[in-house]
Amino acid sequence: MGIVGAGITGLSIARTLRERGASVVVLERSGIGAGASGVQPGGVRQQWGTAVNCRLARESVAFYRRADELLDPPAPLGFRACGYLFLAHSDPALARLAANVEVQRGEGVPSRLVTPAEAGSLVPGLGTATVAGAAWCAEDGYFDRPQGVVEAFARGTDVVIGEVARLVPRRAAWTAVLTSGTIVQVTNLVVAAGADSVDLLGPLGVRLPIERESRHLFLSEPVRERLVEPLVVSPERRFAAKQLGNGRVLASDLGATGDPDAQAPVWRANVRAAILELLPVLEYVDFTVLTSGDYDVTPDRQPVLGEVPGHPRLWVAAGFSGHGFMLAPAVGRILAEAIAGTAQDDALGILDPGRFAEGRLVPEPAIV
Repeated sequence: MGIVGAGITGLSIARTLRERGASVVVLERSGIGAGASGVQPGGVRQQWGTAVNCRLARESVAFYRRADELLDPPAPLGFRACGYLFLAHSDPALARLAANVEVQRGEGVPSRLVTPAEAGSLVPGLGTATVAGAAWCAEDGYFDRPQGVVEAFARGTDVVIGEVARLVPRRAAWTAVLTSGTIVQVTNLVVAAGADSVDLLGPLGVRLPIERESRHLFLSEPVRERLVEPLVVSPERRFAAKQLGNGRVLASDLGATGDPDAQAPVWRANVRAAILELLPVLEYVDFTVLTSGDYDVTPDRQPVLGEVPGHPRLWVAAGFSGHGFMLAPAVGRILAEAIAGTAQDDALGILDPGRFAEGRLVPEPAIV
């Protein structure tokens, strides 16, 4: 069994397959968590707008609550159920949150709508003058050591460092040819290489509508005082902020696009305006660091999961649009069971690679 990509998704699939007795090798160009998995801040939430994501998130959160027990890391990973608060500043935005909460509760997610006054009690110091209401889930949270989570998934897995140049079908098997000339032959092959999955599968005639989308976060130096515990998100203000376990405060202009060198002052100004309106407790926090990474996005902001049509034993798990870390435990189980032939989760019939050509998109409205 072979997997291309040592991010959280590929490593979760590898771990689950190994637990079921399979021999697995992971092929990785540069290092464990070297791509998008290495720059994500460790958030885990269940507040989604589609039933399939709520189900995957519900299962994954149950795993992450027991991560220290299940992954047996050398140091505690520190999952904190701090809660996520999504703000609405208008009636239409509040109606969208209400529709999402209805979907979430239908899948067992304990989210709820709250009034501006309740939002203020959940986030002490929150400015509520412009808030029409909010959605809240107390079970959503963050890992203190997200890179440690990625590394814990990798424990015991055979990871070969080397760039895959091409994939070649060989009867009932697959061959991965590395740029070094090394050849790796496996029966089943999973491509879990984020946006790079497009170039790997393209020569086989497989067209994946996955594109890179840059994302940017501001970070402060560690702050000793606990200033804001839940994650606060205002889609209408294109703003999110959270204090991490190490004391750093993260803040983001969710609409940030363009060249960071040129646009960072614009993004910073938007963050500052939102802080003054919503979280004045952060007014004097200095956001000294700007870090950037990529989402691998699809047209419906949902992952591509399943066997590639016309290519037996070739699988894809990519296009997570920024929520691969959050869903990795469930995705690992689903792909491992499908590859082993022991079960076929309903998610594979919803998020399969063929949905784009067949017009079966499943738009996810709750992207941050």
